[in-house]
Amino acid sequence: MAQRLDRQLDINVPPEVFSNQTQRAQPCNQCCIYQDQNYSEGAVVKADGGVLLQCQRDEKTLSTNPLVWRRVKP
Repeated sequence: MAQRLDRQLDINVPPEVFSNQTQRAQPCNQCCIYQDQNYSEGAVVKADGGVLLQCQRDEKTLSTNPLVWRRVKP
């Protein structure tokens, strides 16, 4: 019979995590940035004017951040 162990895990979280102040997103190695927010590959956002953008790999570029926003055609 399986036995369930309930363990508590304490994690120290800096107070900045809970602040309501607007902060710039931390830079990431592989992401797209829109309005100071980081998005991972495959993310879709609705930009100004209702244009849909998707975060995709840029096959033409060799770099540490090969993701770019591409317009999604309706």
